[in-house]
Amino acid sequence: MTRWLTPPVRGLARVLLAALAWLAPSLPADSGAGTMPVNRQPFAPLRVPDDLDPRKVELGRILFADPILSSRQKLSCMSCHDLAGGGASPMKRTVGYEGRTHRFNAPTIFNVGNNYRLGWRGGFTSLEEQNENVLLDTNLMAATWPMVLGRLETSSTYALMFAGAFGRPPDRAAVLDALATYQRSLVTPGSAFDRYLDGDRSALGEEGLRGYRLFLDYGCAACHQGSNLGGNMFQKFGIYAPPPRGDPESDGDLGRFTLTGKEADKGVFRVPSLRNVAVTAPYFHDGRAPTLPDAVAIMGESQLGRRLGPAEINALVAFLQTLTGEHDGKKLEASPRLDDH
Repeated sequence: MTRWLTPPVRGLARVLLAALAWLAPSLPADSGAGTMPVNRQPFAPLRVPDDLDPRKVELGRILFADPILSSRQKLSCMSCHDLAGGGASPMKRTVGYEGRTHRFNAPTIFNVGNNYRLGWRGGFTSLEEQNENVLLDTNLMAATWPMVLGRLETSSTYALMFAGAFGRPPDRAAVLDALATYQRSLVTPGSAFDRYLDGDRSALGEEGLRGYRLFLDYGCAACHQGSNLGGNMFQKFGIYAPPPRGDPESDGDLGRFTLTGKEADKGVFRVPSLRNVAVTAPYFHDGRAPTLPDAVAIMGESQLGRRLGPAEINALVAFLQTLTGEHDGKKLEASPRLDDH
């Protein structure tokens, strides 16, 4: 996975990968569910934060679902991030106010508070910054602060809620704080993988455990790391082989280049979280892969230099399916698929 790097960086990457291999030793081919010691896992189970102000969470929850934040009052944050369907959208790419298809597939909002880098290009490092960008983007919510605050100030319900949560009328900082606080509460614990990490060595099942072994042995964990199994670093899409072509009418394939203008950033994206990945199809930055097996096969060839066989794909998919957590006490499910746009 390090072939595209310059020699000094490649050497550092190999050291880091070696360290990761020590932290996450491969499971023996004949191992059972209890082989890897709990304290040698490279991941940690998700925990619901217990330090969030419930008044801000409730205010943010209502704002998240209210089209009052969009210029024409027809869209809400929930329009692209369906909490009943993986926190994402079943469309390849959603369509904005001006009828322009967005550059990128809508990523899941669940566990977003555990990501350091936000957005497919990783252009934001705080939820507040990203939320403001979404609100003001002319092809997203297309709002302005005078518009949003004027509407909130004339609502007796919102006036009471902002006074209770912040001790003041609605303002820019309070709106962004409430939205971000609610989003940080959208953690999905309770997956089979979390139970495994908590000590239930049978939680993954035989096929899921076989997939977890491959996930570690093939180096997937070098990029999909941290509590979210991703969301914290950048990587080129197409290290060993160019991925299948996406939409030729979109410049989304340029990745971070559209932000930085640097040649080296062409095709570079934030590594996405794999939490709940089984219920967030379609996949990749433009939704080009309709199913999880399709996405795994592409990742194997483009990122690992491996043409994965059916048994390997099935095992990796079985592991990825163990990453589906719970929200409001119910296991997440995928949104019904819509016609492609």
